[in-house]
Amino acid sequence: MTREIAFDTETTGLDPRAGHRLVEIGCVELIHGMPSGKSWHSYLNPERDMPEEAFNVHGLSVDFLQDKPLFAEVVEGFLTFVGDATLVIHNAAFDLGFINAELDKVGRPALTNAFVDTVSVARRKFPGQRNSLDALCDRFGINNAHRTKHGALLDAELLAEVYIELNGGRQRGLDLAAAATAAAAQVSEGTVAASVVRAARAHAPSPAELAAHEGFIKKLSDPLWLK
Repeated sequence: MTREIAFDTETTGLDPRAGHRLVEIGCVELIHGMPSGKSWHSYLNPERDMPEEAFNVHGLSVDFLQDKPLFAEVVEGFLTFVGDATLVIHNAAFDLGFINAELDKVGRPALTNAFVDTVSVARRKFPGQRNSLDALCDRFGINNAHRTKHGALLDAELLAEVYIELNGGRQRGLDLAAAATAAAAQVSEGTVAASVVRAARAHAPSPAELAAHEGFIKKLSDPLWLK
């Protein structure tokens, strides 16, 4: 099973080394490249003030966050949800820097998960173009009209959709899911079926194909269906 986590954070600022903290984490699970419907989300009490510049980005005030859990209270649930999945992050250095700083504060090791930085992927695919999350949503026709402010879970959901498009779109994800389902059903009574998922025929067999099939049937000796 290919498991990935689209992952985003909101913070009080730009640099954890300057004392800035996490205020929100959002995670969306993808299985075989498609959202599974499972997610993990938490607001966090940063135990400090909220600079106006950060508040203008995400709209999370000190008053709103004061009764929210500390990172230490949710870290176990976060790590359990993430597990060993590959992380999908838009500007990975930023989010991983903050998560690892918070993990260090509570005496936990830094994340060692493999990760995909969608900013880097988008820059390679669309060199010289805007590759913010909003710009990619516009490019791929993903509705982000409800994104009036940044939000970790909302952005993780949008990022999952962007990631699907960067990988070739939903049809590719559906093909992968179908292939995985077929592979799981291959073993029956000790017999392994051919591991090829074929598309449905686009047309009826031609007269030549029917004649060839008839000729093949005549060559069979003692077929089971005639018993």
